[in-house]
Amino acid sequence: MLQAIISNQALIREDIKNVHDEVKENREAINKNGQRITKVGIQIAELEDDTPTIREFDKLKQRVRKLEKRIATN
Repeated sequence: MLQAIISNQALIREDIKNVHDEVKENREAINKNGQRITKVGIQIAELEDDTPTIREFDKLKQRVRKLEKRIATN
């Protein structure tokens, strides 16, 4: 009877160890994906910083019109 209890206890410990290993692997995968998402977020933020403001865009539009007029007259 005692042997049956001990063998069941060993099986339970092994199952717990297997579950622990799976959780650890999943946590590592989540951390890697989280780092990738963070890197992409930083890249997007940097791109947004480089985009022209409305005023800059309007000024660019005016400059292009001036150049078009110059080219058309030549």
